[in-house]
Amino acid sequence: MRITIKSRKIYSFSLAIKMKAKVYVTLRPSVLDPQGKAIHHSTELLGYRNLADIRQGKFFELSFNDGIGETEAREIAEKIGKDVLANPVIEDYRVEIES
Repeated sequence: MRITIKSRKIYSFSLAIKMKAKVYVTLRPSVLDPQGKAIHHSTELLGYRNLADIRQGKFFELSFNDGIGETEAREIAEKIGKDVLANPVIEDYRVEIES
């Protein structure tokens, strides 16, 4: 009996750097944060007494397609942060780019 196994595996990989943007959205300091106050109260009940304040916010991670550079990724993330993710009346946002 003769057994023949033919196998061809092709491995490919890309050296392109995948860009990611992290967008942090927080309430402006002048805006009351009832959720942050509730969390602060809960932490006090759990025995954490050294916290002066807690403010809540939102975090978004944007992943870009191959071939996008850092400058373009930042421009897109800034525009999305401004136009979609943050309410400019009550929220601030900041963008961090990582590759």
